[in-house]
Order: sequence, then C-alpha cells, then structure tokens
Amino acid sequence: MSWAFWISKPTTNQMASLDHILCLLLFIFIISSLHVLPASATPSHKLKNAITIREVNRRGPYIGLVTVFETEENAFLGSVDFRPDPAHPFLDLSGRRFRIGKIHGKKVVYVRCGIGMVNAAAATQQMIDVFNVKGIVHFGIAGNINNSMSIGDVSIPKQITNAGLWDWLNPDKAEGGDYAAYLDFGKYTVPQGDNTDSVLGSIGYSYEELYSVSIGHKNSPQKVFWINTTQEWLQLAAGLETMELLQCVNATLCLPEKPKLVVGLKAATANTFVDNAAYRDFLFDTFGVSSSDMESSAVAMTCVSNGYPVIVIRGLSDLAGAQTGDNAVRKFGSLAATNTARAVLEFIKKLPPNYNLNKPYLS
Repeated sequence: MSWAFWISKPTTNQMASLDHILCLLLFIFIISSLHVLPASATPSHKLKNAITIREVNRRGPYIGLVTVFETEENAFLGSVDFRPDPAHPFLDLSGRRFRIGKIHGKKVVYVRCGIGMVNAAAATQQMIDVFNVKGIVHFGIAGNINNSMSIGDVSIPKQITNAGLWDWLNPDKAEGGDYAAYLDFGKYTVPQGDNTDSVLGSIGYSYEELYSVSIGHKNSPQKVFWINTTQEWLQLAAGLETMELLQCVNATLCLPEKPKLVVGLKAATANTFVDNAAYRDFLFDTFGVSSSDMESSAVAMTCVSNGYPVIVIRGLSDLAGAQTGDNAVRKFGSLAATNTARAVLEFIKKLPPNYNLNKPYLS
C-alpha cells in the first residue's frame, strides 16, 4: 500500500480497506486490554496502601493491639500516651482504622475489631497478614463468672475456650458422644419433679478444629478445646498483679472493694452476651472459667494458628447475670475498660525492646 493512500482522497475500495484496518486495530486493542487487565485492575488507592504498608513495615516490627468497641477504645486512647507515626498515623483497611505509632517508645499497630468472633478473627488475621507484628495483645471488658472475682478486677487468662461451638441434641440423645461437656436443660426445669425431661434436650460442647503452622501435617487440623496464651508473656504479666487499679467511676460511684489483677485463670468466649445466673454457674462449674466475652478465643486461635504470641487482658464489667436488677455493664463498663487499658500500658512497658518469643502452646 503506497503513501498516496493516506494523503489523497480515498476511493470507495480504499474506504472499505481503511474501515477494515480500523476494525482490526480496535479488535487487537480490545484483546490486548483483556490480557493486561489483571495487572492493571488494581485501584489506585490499593496501590497507595501497598506503598504505605511497605514503608510502615520497614519501621517495624510492631506490637499488635486489638480491642473491640468504642468504650474500650475511648478508655485506651484516653489513658495511654499514644504517639501517632508522623508520616503514617493510620491506615484504613476493610472499613477498619489501623493506628500506627508508639507507646512508651514501643512501636504499636492498634485496631478496634468490632463485636463478635468473626470480627475478631478477621481483624487479627489482617493485622498479621498486612503488618510486621511480632505478637498480639488483645484487650477489652468481660463478664465475671467467678465469685472470687469482682467487678473492676482484671483477668489475664492462661487458657480460653470457645463455649459457643456446640450441637443442640434431642432429649433422647444419650451422653457419651465426642463432646467436651453437656448442658442438660432438664436439670434446670422448675419445679423439679419426677420427670425433669425438657423438650429442649441438651447441648454437647464441641472441640475446635485448629489449623496451625506448628502442626506437622498440612491441611490436617488438630482438635482442641482450650487455646493457651503465650507462656512467656504470662510470666511477664505476673509482675502486674500488684499494680494499682481504679476503684471509682467518679466521685459518687465507687466499687465496695479495691480491684485486683489476676494472671492465670480461664476464660470462655461465645457470640453470646451472658446475663443469666444459671448459665453463669454452669460455665464456672463445668469449665472452671472466670470470665466470659465474645472475642478472645477467636483472637487467640488466630494467633496460635499463625504461630504468633498472644496475650488476653480483660476487665470485669458485670456479674453475667448473678446481680439483682439490671446488668452493671452500663455503670461500670467504662471503669473496667480503664483498668484494662492501664494493665495493657503496664504490660507494654514490660516488653523488652527486642522481644523474640516462642510460639504459643496448644491443648
């Protein structure tokens, strides 16, 4: 084809050829676009986040801090000297704000996960996947299941179970299956008579299936009922048992006794807010737990699955149904959250500058 084709007035045949060439070029462009789409489909904000994450992680490693809802966050940020990173003070991912900074010279990444086990596991996994963290400190408030503990106390448990993983069984289902424990509703029938069977039957408490980097066989979960928090961190936290905790919400609202911090108890987690005296007693008598919350086992299991150190710090805000009248969480929730925040701050102070801990244990 000569250059005259392009500089002279085209004939009808030349116009047809030109249309054919343009269609061919358009087709090639579309096909080429389809081939490069996966590489160029990343939105600009994701690319910007990736660059920011890379810059943030170069300054690590960090201590990961995970709390749950606004009351706890307000108490934490109001109680500690959190100094935001001057270049990247926060990063918004999946609707959550991850705050980056320092507390007493220790580099931290903090996030509020939201209520419930799915929120807790999702935020914890994202923290581990995205940021250069060496361990997770999870904290918040909880219901008190143990009569030897009081509202305002802080518990740092050594073991946590998912008490919300169970099978609801028919009344004729005999005990003896592959369950860790049973809750027989018939035993709570009032009044008690010759026939205490309940059409609600019973609940069989099941084991978690834990996938973990520490398990030798890939894609082969281990059945566990308790998730253990990291022993080295528990030993470090033992030095907090003599710390001062607040006793009063304000000048007119105080607890009858000075709160205490206890390390080494057990805790239960479920997507259920416990406010029932009978079920409270069942949890304590059956599992020996001292607190009940809605996130801790999910955070701990996620950390153990990934081979990361974890510690849980929970302030007791209410009696989980053992009270007379209304639940006390609205009166003392802020106090419990503040005492928890103070304990978290003291624990962070105790962490050595270059902490390097072994992986958590399972049971």
